[in-house]
Amino acid sequence: MKFSVARDALLRPLQLVAGVVEKRQTLPALANVLVVLEGTQLSLTGTDLEVEIIGRVNLGAPGVDGEITVPAKKFLDICRSLSDGSIIEFIYADQKVTVKSGRSRFTLSTLPASEFPAIELGDNDLSFRCEQGEIKRLIERTSFAMAQQDVRYYLNGMLWELHEDSLRVVATDGHRLAMCTRPVNIALSGDVKQAILPRKGVIELARLLSEPEKSVEVIVGNNHIRAVTESFIFTSKLVDGKFPDYERVLPRNGDKIVIGNREELRQAFARTSILSNEKYRGVRFVLTDGLVTITANNPEQEEAEEQVAVDYHGSPIEVGFNVSYLQDVANVISSELLRITLADSNSSALIEEPDNGDSLYVVMPMRL
Repeated sequence: MKFSVARDALLRPLQLVAGVVEKRQTLPALANVLVVLEGTQLSLTGTDLEVEIIGRVNLGAPGVDGEITVPAKKFLDICRSLSDGSIIEFIYADQKVTVKSGRSRFTLSTLPASEFPAIELGDNDLSFRCEQGEIKRLIERTSFAMAQQDVRYYLNGMLWELHEDSLRVVATDGHRLAMCTRPVNIALSGDVKQAILPRKGVIELARLLSEPEKSVEVIVGNNHIRAVTESFIFTSKLVDGKFPDYERVLPRNGDKIVIGNREELRQAFARTSILSNEKYRGVRFVLTDGLVTITANNPEQEEAEEQVAVDYHGSPIEVGFNVSYLQDVANVISSELLRITLADSNSSALIEEPDNGDSLYVVMPMRL
């Protein structure tokens, strides 16, 4: 096996692929990246058995076909250390790989490609095509609400719900919920299809979608999800579990509507959070005619107060929230205004864009 490749063409796909590889591995081959050459098509594969990424590089000239695995981190570090614009020569012979560039020469250990695990897709797969920017937006609008290490393992991921003409994603950690729906041309035969993408899969997929205008093909199976573009193939196992019925937690009967400037509210949340209790992050949200007063205090008897003029006409209401949750929503929404709907001091807040946006957020109240 032998080929030459420009360092700059190899570096990005190698970084993406090596990003999946875990430091501690049960199988030695999982610390490696699989290098496969067929004609002028070079493929680099990394996996941790949950997520697999295949980066593809088109070489200018064909080399000698073959396949082998090399240590992912060392190979990446070598490519990073070489100067911009350099050409890398990759030669496999006698169970060793030699990487040469200019006056630099490195010899790497290898493991046979046959030891590298492959993720197999099943039957009953559903596929659709859309712009990468659509999937990226869905993830960016909701991923912050995923749980981190919840014992309810199905919350440590994101629900993808495929409808006839739209894709909806939902993330929740049990205290807040984020939902975004985008029009996507999906041909469904039968009911709505649901899949839970694990947290690591969500993060890696968002990193890969770097060309918003270009298309991506998404294939959803019973156990896996796959995304295919010109430059990579991403595959992730799905979480085996039942996502909670998110429709039930969407507040329906709120009659107290607050409309405020998003940036003013975002800054008020940021400033009051400085003196909130570090553990519970609670702030008091007091609504009166045309004004919201946000206060925070902590065990050191310190206190912060912010007042923001808002469009609100109704009876006074006081409710406690985790300020970090409010900040997260204000950070991802892009509209100038923010609409908050409440029913009473014990109800969840429904936060959305006033002009029929594609996203919706629910934040549960706190007892202060």
